[in-house]
Amino acid sequence: MARIGVFVQRVWSALPALLFFSLVGARVSAWAEPIAQASHAGSEACLACHGEQAEAMKETAMGAILLQAPRNSLEQLGCESCHGPGSAHVESGGQSLGGMLSFRADSDEATDRKNDACTQCHERGGQVYWRGSAHASANLACVDCHLVMKRSSDRHQLKTAGSRTPLTIRRAETEICLPCHMEQPATLQRSSHMPLREGKLTCTSCHNPHGSAGPSLLVENSVNENCYRCHAERRGPFLWEHSPARENCLDCHEAHGSIHAGLLKVKVPRLCQQCHIETGHSTLPLSGASRFAFNRSCLNCHPRYTARTILPGFAFSGREDPGLEEEV
Repeated sequence: MARIGVFVQRVWSALPALLFFSLVGARVSAWAEPIAQASHAGSEACLACHGEQAEAMKETAMGAILLQAPRNSLEQLGCESCHGPGSAHVESGGQSLGGMLSFRADSDEATDRKNDACTQCHERGGQVYWRGSAHASANLACVDCHLVMKRSSDRHQLKTAGSRTPLTIRRAETEICLPCHMEQPATLQRSSHMPLREGKLTCTSCHNPHGSAGPSLLVENSVNENCYRCHAERRGPFLWEHSPARENCLDCHEAHGSIHAGLLKVKVPRLCQQCHIETGHSTLPLSGASRFAFNRSCLNCHPRYTARTILPGFAFSGREDPGLEEEV
């Protein structure tokens, strides 16, 4: 009797999981059944009705490959390499999708199914970290940001607008990213800001929207490595290191914009006094006439990153931080 009771208890505890998987299996079979019954009709059958869309797609990089110069057996399927077998759709005269995948915004297709069609080809390089990334976890579909069937604009206009790919829905990357990341537009309008407004940088200069091994979808593995891509002079080697600078640039700087010079979080000397509270220097609120607050405050005597530099192949230079002159 005891064994029977244990068996019943285990079955009862497993019942929710069994019910869940049965429902999932039914849903998957409902997707797979019409696809299994359909066969590949060929892109010629698609062009008979969707000729206008095909002509627009031929102007894109993907259309040139799928419809004109396929490189493997998957690409030779043309339209059906993304949408799936279309014989049932053709036989119904276009009245039913017949299990074909629709990328329309108003379709009820699952996001994972849409993305699987893209990742069957785009799973290397910048897309290698897509599964499990922040955007994938937020149920974001590739077609929410990318326009596949036609070019969004002229290539020259795309280049001047700051976008490096003609497959984006809007021309500039900032127009794609900022509607969701609503805090960044405000910070980019501050007096000291990353030069996105000037077109010198784009969001993907620092971030990989498809995922990364580092924090905050950064291109590099750490914040500092990301910053050193442009600020190579901050990498060193230095004789005397400023520990917070070596640990994380964002200990002192804002990433996108600040009301203080140099993207600083707090104006000096307040920024320095958050850590340096030794008795040898003043740690109380200072008047404008104080020698600790005059001009560049702490930076009058202390460079931000190092007091001296040693460069490979050169003698002890004694050169101070070159960036100080910019903040006078």
